Amino acid sequence: MELSPKQQIVEAIKASQNILLLSHRSPDGDAVGSLIAFYLALLKLEKNVNMVCGDAISQVFSYLPTNKIFAGLKGRRDFIISLDISQTKAEKFLYKVEDNKINFIITPKSGEFLPEMVTFPDGKFKFDLIIALDCQDLDRIGAPYEENADLFYEVPVINIDHHSGNDHFGKINLVDMTATSACEILVSLFEALSKDMSLLSEDVATALLTGIITDTNSFQNQNTTPKSLTVAAQLVAANANREEIIKRIYKTRTLSTLRLWGKVLSNIHDEINYNFLWSQITKDDFLSSDASVTDADGVIDELLKTATGVDFVLLLSEQSDGLHGSLRAVKKGVDVLKIAELFAGGGHALAAGFVVGLDSELSTDSIIQKIRDCHQISWRFCPDRCRNSACPPQADRNLARAH
Repeated sequence: MELSPKQQIVEAIKASQNILLLSHRSPDGDAVGSLIAFYLALLKLEKNVNMVCGDAISQVFSYLPTNKIFAGLKGRRDFIISLDISQTKAEKFLYKVEDNKINFIITPKSGEFLPEMVTFPDGKFKFDLIIALDCQDLDRIGAPYEENADLFYEVPVINIDHHSGNDHFGKINLVDMTATSACEILVSLFEALSKDMSLLSEDVATALLTGIITDTNSFQNQNTTPKSLTVAAQLVAANANREEIIKRIYKTRTLSTLRLWGKVLSNIHDEINYNFLWSQITKDDFLSSDASVTDADGVIDELLKTATGVDFVLLLSEQSDGLHGSLRAVKKGVDVLKIAELFAGGGHALAAGFVVGLDSELSTDSIIQKIRDCHQISWRFCPDRCRNSACPPQADRNLARAH
């Protein structure tokens, strides 16, 4: 009998010792919570674990051990010393260990070796398993994947996610589109991982509840299900610190964050003929507010999304790698994922996003115009009737499902 994806993951983790955990760029509560929870659970199982996220973690999540999340890959790897012998050949070499040092002694056949002939190329990491959390495709991982792409083809990858557009890029794929979050999926996985002891410590439960609360907007979103409420109750019973989560995520703001949010409100544009509104954060806004990219977290859910009389809201943010767009549905039945797909983005029907790279010809004005051109006022997607050149054929086929 074939093992289920969950059972395959259990067996893969049991057979591995050096595990790399990854999540997506611009990490949200689900990304951070799932990383931390899995990290702590694997430590309890006596595994060697590294957590990596290509972008900075918001200070909002500092109640979790986020200092253990690295920006780049770290871990056990070969240290290579390379000597160029194209001009001077080596006659013999040996090494000695003296005074806690390894001395390499290389004798040339003629001439001499010079310091500039020595280089230190990167050695291969010794990971035997990679686990990607809350990522619908490998590109969402960002720099850790882009800079180490070969690693993802040499080492087995486990893909744990809840996005409908997941690429199933892993050797093992645990994708549950009915789950509110990756953290919700992990609760039952942790139960299967250890029958002898509970992995749901207070810290693990707090990390998992963080992901569920943030991805449901404190159980206010339409994606909240009876199962998610039951799982949340299970985590609270395991001593998850619900009060601290709510306080830090929804009730604590720095002065720089408040300044930045004020600029977002002052930059609001009401597309009254198209039933949506949008705002933008420029690089100058970040500088003048003394704010970081992570200070923008929450503004779309806590401020923009509260607007009445619109179908959805859009926040554009100028960042180092391009223009980031965040979308939230306001009116029931509006699928903002289909809008994100116009710009090769991803996410969910209720919350989605995209990144327009620095090499793209798209600007803020052209993004807004493209959204206007691709839709009717009622926000019924109109691929069969829309003949605007801005709407690519593939996007039309995707958008047709919204009818």
